[in-house]
Amino acid sequence: MKTNLYLVFSILIFPVLLNASEESKEVIITGNDAMQFDVKKFQISPNESVRLTFKNIGSIPKIAMGHNLVVLKKNVDALAFGQKVLASGGSATNALPKSLLGEVIAHSDLLGPGESETIEFNAPKEKGDYQYVCTFPGHFAMMRGIMEVR
Repeated sequence: MKTNLYLVFSILIFPVLLNASEESKEVIITGNDAMQFDVKKFQISPNESVRLTFKNIGSIPKIAMGHNLVVLKKNVDALAFGQKVLASGGSATNALPKSLLGEVIAHSDLLGPGESETIEFNAPKEKGDYQYVCTFPGHFAMMRGIMEVR
């Protein structure tokens, strides 16, 4: 009887232990005063846990050169999204209006020089290319990248 209980317990707990041992994919991306991300593309598996650290390595004050990183849903174009941000009142103090969060998978706060933030999310289940962008006014023209879900 005791052996059967151990067997049942092992069968039930084993999947939990497997999931607990899964680690997040670590991604580090920097943004600089030249309005560039250092990583233009990274690859992830569907539904994989992502731990993305974004760092502003510039030196110009946040009010003039703040950066954020916004991961967009599938088929949301970074350039078009950047224009929507501006049309929705996006500014140097509100780089991502709340009204647009429905098109966003994950995002960092707006960061000043030397600041960093780690965001955690699960990659989409659907394979494809997902764009990311800085939505500080005007930066979306140059600060873009792709998260490939493969």
